[in-house]
Amino acid sequence: MEEGPSALDDPSAEALPEPLVDIGEIISGGPPPDGIPPIDEPRFLPTSAVEFLADDEPVLAIEVGGDARAYPVQVMLWHEIVNDTIGGVPVSVTYCPLCNTAVAVDRRVDGRVLSFGTSGMLYQSALVMYDRQTESLWSHFTGQAIAGRLTGAELEGLPVSTVAWRDWRNAHPQGLVLSRETGFDRDYGSNPYPGYDDVDNPPFLFEGEIDGRFAAKTRVVGTGLDSTPTAIRLDALLERGVVPFELDGGPVVAWALPGTRSALDRADVTGGRDVGATGVFLSTVEGRLLTFRRVENGFVDDQTGSTWDVLGTAVEGPLAGTTLTPLEHVDTFWFAWAAFAPETVVLP
Repeated sequence: MEEGPSALDDPSAEALPEPLVDIGEIISGGPPPDGIPPIDEPRFLPTSAVEFLADDEPVLAIEVGGDARAYPVQVMLWHEIVNDTIGGVPVSVTYCPLCNTAVAVDRRVDGRVLSFGTSGMLYQSALVMYDRQTESLWSHFTGQAIAGRLTGAELEGLPVSTVAWRDWRNAHPQGLVLSRETGFDRDYGSNPYPGYDDVDNPPFLFEGEIDGRFAAKTRVVGTGLDSTPTAIRLDALLERGVVPFELDGGPVVAWALPGTRSALDRADVTGGRDVGATGVFLSTVEGRLLTFRRVENGFVDDQTGSTWDVLGTAVEGPLAGTTLTPLEHVDTFWFAWAAFAPETVVLP
C-alpha cells in the first residue's frame, strides 16, 4: 500500500476526505479483507479445451479490443473479483452474489493501475471492494470510491453480459475462458448460496427500505445508472422477447433469450432454474434504425431479416458479421437496483 491513512482500517479517519455515504451503512459481511480471495493471476483455457461447463451454465462475457473472454459464474461465486488485462486494458471483472450483479471496470485512475480486493464489507447488501494502492473503499455496483483517499473517483464501466456457456462458445470459438486453476481449493460447480434467489427470501444484511413496487428479489435488467436509470422486469422481458425504448434520447433495445440457468438457485450450479440471458444495445447500425423480434434461437431484425445472437452479433443474413453497440447493463435484484437508483423508470 502507498503510505497514508487507510479507509479499510477506519473509513471515518479525520485525515481522509468526507465519505460519499453514511459510514454506518457500510457493514461487515462476515469475512475479513480478502477472506473471499480475488484472482490476481488468472489462468485461461481456449474455448475448445473447456470440459467443466454445462451448455446452459452461466458465464460472464466481456470483450475489449477484440479480446473475448468468459468468466464462469461457478468460479466467480467463490472469488467475486478477477484482476485481469483484456485487449491491453487493465480490467477488474466483478460479481456480487448477494445482489446478483456482474460489473466490469477499467481499473486505471489518474495514471495509476489499481488492483482490487474484497473488503469483507457490504453497502446496500452489495460488494464493497478496496484498492490495494490506497485502501480506499469502492462500491462494486457503481464503480465509485465511496470512502478513503480516492473518494469520489469513478472507474469507467465496460459492458458485461451473463449468458449461457453454449451461446458464448458458439460466438467465440477462439476466445479464452477463466479456468478452475486459481491457486485456491474451492468446490467449483457448487453454489454456496443455495436458494438465495428465491423471490420470497429476504436480502442478506440489507438494512435499507425496500421499494414496494416489487418484491425485493424480483429479477430486473437495469441500465442507464449514470444517466436515466431504467429497470425492465425480467419476467416481462422473457415473455415479450424484445422491449424497445429510448435512453437519453436515443433508440435502445433490450432482449432476453431463454436457456441460461440461475447460479443461485440450487446447491449445484447446473441444477438452477432457467432465468434466461439478456442484452441491451443501441438499435441503430450505421445510422439505420432496426427493430427486432425473438425467434427460437436468437433474434431477427425486421428491416433486413438478419439473425442475431444474444450477444448482439448478426450471424446470418445481409448484416452477418455486424455487431450492435452494447450498453452497460446489470441483471440484478430489484432491491439493489432501487437502492442505487431510487428514481428509476420501470418498463414495461
